[in-house]
Amino acid sequence: MLTRLEVDGFKNLLDFAVEFGPFTCIAGPNAIGKSNVFDAIQFLSLLADKSFVEAAAELRTPGTPAADLSSLFWAGAYDGARMRFAAEFIVDQRVQDDFGRDAEPTATFLRYVLVLEYVAPSESTASGERIRLIEEELTYITQRDAPQRLRWDNSKAAFRDRVLMNRRRGPAYISTTVGEDGTVIINVHQDGGSRGQTRKSAANRAPRTVVSTTATSDDPTVLAARREMQNWRILALEPSALRRPDGLTEPDVVTETGMHMPAALRRIIATQGSDALAAVTATAAALTDVRSVAVDVDPQRQTLTLRASVRSGPHLPARNLSDGTLRFLALSIIANDPDYTGLVCMEEPENGIHPARVEVMADLVRNIAVDPSESPGRDNPMRQVIVNTHSPRFVRAQRAADLLFAEHATVIRDGRQASTMRLLPLKGTWRDTGMRAVLTQRDIQVFLETSDDTQLVLDLLPQKAG
Repeated sequence: MLTRLEVDGFKNLLDFAVEFGPFTCIAGPNAIGKSNVFDAIQFLSLLADKSFVEAAAELRTPGTPAADLSSLFWAGAYDGARMRFAAEFIVDQRVQDDFGRDAEPTATFLRYVLVLEYVAPSESTASGERIRLIEEELTYITQRDAPQRLRWDNSKAAFRDRVLMNRRRGPAYISTTVGEDGTVIINVHQDGGSRGQTRKSAANRAPRTVVSTTATSDDPTVLAARREMQNWRILALEPSALRRPDGLTEPDVVTETGMHMPAALRRIIATQGSDALAAVTATAAALTDVRSVAVDVDPQRQTLTLRASVRSGPHLPARNLSDGTLRFLALSIIANDPDYTGLVCMEEPENGIHPARVEVMADLVRNIAVDPSESPGRDNPMRQVIVNTHSPRFVRAQRAADLLFAEHATVIRDGRQASTMRLLPLKGTWRDTGMRAVLTQRDIQVFLETSDDTQLVLDLLPQKAG
């Protein structure tokens, strides 16, 4: 679970910071930079798996070669331009390494800092542009400090005491030092504190982060951080992926594009029975005209095909269902899959929904997230959801404590004015600390005017609500 994100120098994000709860709705007009928050989250997730160049290429256009790395930096193609990320997150208490061995981190509430620098092409050395690692740090947040970092409503006994743990008493897990000659060294400190030697590596020519190279149970907390970041998804459901049948031996968790719906539903039915299928059908029926859902198994072709009936019609294979119906089926499967965990980011989930069903969609995406008043488990998976929207009706369906509004902001950078974005909470909600800008009902009333001039009103909830 990602609880805080700080970004500086990435795209249009300057001195940017935001706190996330289990569910967050970011609202604001188009072209203000809301998607850049998702891009920053995705970039960190990609960096936990890939090299700097590969992550940058996949962030822009998956499957295409890297080009113009400078476009990720606010300062553009300026040699020495930097971007800084800091993320605070909760990791699982048990993870598995790349060789199938279980590992237990010594702390589960962590803070990760990463600083990258743009290196321009050099004619003298005939080298192309690249990204240089300047700083990498992974440390822990103590249980004493945790309540101040998790200010949204949650149960200490049922939630915090179940997900937070810290046995670490030594230094950071990853730290950065600079030698007398200016050489930047990344240090990996053993989980046992004094046990084992600190591993050192030069940052200057490192093609990727230290976290992304951690594959074994020898560094269980660093590995847990990597697994958490790998589990941050940007849901971008694609019609071709949603329609694709599965092989009998393919993965059985729905991907970011919507692949593997048949395999996922088949697993859910096999492990949870007919009640689980009824739950998926009921969730989909609340959003669409779907009346029944099934998985067709073809033993000869070794394939699985998702089928659904719409209104009173026959069961149709996925290839004959509309894009909207398939999209809602994917969300219904995700919502009812206890094995689907981690962070899910969604762009404008209200698209394609009839206005009368927008509130149902809002409830669905909110209920995908973990309920922090109860213990996480099979009936309450450890999931987090962040959505962005420019729809007044979707905003109207939200709880005030879950809302953040995007606004243009101006800061001074390199001696000149620079345009950036801020996410502002509503007055009286948990993010209102009394030391930062907040919005009132009057401030957002213009946003809540629909195109037909119908005035929508947001019912503010009391402090700490949600």
